[in-house]
Amino acid sequence: MPMKIMSLEKVNKFNQGTAIKNLGIEIIEITESTVSAKMPVDERTKQPMGLLHGGASVLLIESIGSIGSSLMVDLEREYPVGLEVNANHVGSASSGFVIGTGKVIHEGKKTHIWSVEIRDEESNRLISIGRLTVMIVEKK
Repeated sequence: MPMKIMSLEKVNKFNQGTAIKNLGIEIIEITESTVSAKMPVDERTKQPMGLLHGGASVLLIESIGSIGSSLMVDLEREYPVGLEVNANHVGSASSGFVIGTGKVIHEGKKTHIWSVEIRDEESNRLISIGRLTVMIVEKK
């Protein structure tokens, strides 16, 4: 099932008052099969050595997949929750922005699996690659 295309303004407004907004993450593109977001590498997302914190990268991975799954389900009847996330950090960034792009690689009735690549915006170097499993929970 393709994702519902929603305006970027509406998606970003939905993220107000969350960790997504507090880390400066902005959804920049939604297609029928991908979600992309931009995150700054600054005092909100760096670790003490001045590099992008791996935990911030994982938060970006989970955010992209969760937003994507939200666009694939009927939120009146069900909602997505992260079940498992893993990441390999293969590069580093110390300034600028990173871009995360996620693609659903499995869309079941009860689970979705997302693959997300995070790249340096300027050089396009791979920073992290992650996988997120999302569980679809029925509202009661």
